[in-house]
Amino acid sequence: MIVAGFGCRAGASAVSLRAALDRAQRGVPPITLLAAPHDKLPALAPLAATLGLPITGIAPDALTVIVTPTQSTASLMARGVGSLCEAAALAAAGPGATLIGRRVMSPDRMATCAIAQGQTP
Repeated sequence: MIVAGFGCRAGASAVSLRAALDRAQRGVPPITLLAAPHDKLPALAPLAATLGLPITGIAPDALTVIVTPTQSTASLMARGVGSLCEAAALAAAGPGATLIGRRVMSPDRMATCAIAQGQTP
């Protein structure tokens, strides 16, 4: 399973999310699932529909227990996790998942995306 995890600011558009995905996706296998914190799913739904991919929401307590390579001060203060998108990707990909694409940001700085590979199909 290849999961694209997302974080975004309020008001982030599908264009911002797609731009972050396009940057993160370079050189990785095809994405099979999109993931984000539950409260960000409405922003992610249009992209998922366009791509024809399922989406999953991640609970806040599942995100804060994940140690991420990226340590964003803003993310730590707002969500208690170093990188929201990295944590979402890893949580959705399941136990033993690894990051194969670290956090990247959309050009407008409204969305972030990271890619994780899980062991389950």
